[in-house]
Amino acid sequence: MNAAPVLATTALSALLAFIVSYAIGSIPWAYTIVRLVTGEDVTAHGTGNVGAMNVRRTTDSWAWFVVAMVADVLKGVLPVGVFKYLALGTLLTPTGVAVSGVLGDGALPMAAVAGAVFGHNYSAWMALIKGRFARTGKGLATGAGALLAYDWRYFVAVVTVGLLTIAVTRYMMAGQVTAAFTLPVAAALLRSPDWPFALAMGLVVYGAHHRRFIGLLRGQEPKFYIHDRSGPRG
Repeated sequence: MNAAPVLATTALSALLAFIVSYAIGSIPWAYTIVRLVTGEDVTAHGTGNVGAMNVRRTTDSWAWFVVAMVADVLKGVLPVGVFKYLALGTLLTPTGVAVSGVLGDGALPMAAVAGAVFGHNYSAWMALIKGRFARTGKGLATGAGALLAYDWRYFVAVVTVGLLTIAVTRYMMAGQVTAAFTLPVAAALLRSPDWPFALAMGLVVYGAHHRRFIGLLRGQEPKFYIHDRSGPRG
């Protein structure tokens, strides 16, 4: 079989998966919830991120935190789950050749994970609302949901290590960064062929936390906080 049609199908399918997942990941549920509940702009409070924890800080409600958290997790679960399922089916190449499972372990679900996380971190919808394209989140909840659909073992490893680190250190930032680096370590321990992808995604999440992680090392990061509407930013 000529490899060119298969590669073309793989590339186009992965691009489609990324675009669709990016659009879903971009949906700013935290911003929408806070606007509807309080009339405020969630980006004007706390860290400024469009995420569940900032919903908690802005609304002072654990119920709305849970709603925002579930919504953000589903932004990762749904597109990755759908594209992972589709990857296991039979595709037609541009020349009409049927290829079964050609994307089963690769491009489609990886592209969907990347698209969902990038969409949450750099929301196109928020760019339209604010009139500028900027970072809107850190991709933790959406990334966790994406990992749950992609490979539940990654999800368990990342969430367990992250929560344990927060419990021991009382620093949310420490748990978030540790979770990011747990992903490539888990891939290596599992001897997974997708470890380069896991490393790349871990670096993406770390990059969203870099500035405040440096602040943590300098002793400038507060311990676990949920009520402070004024900071820290980033």
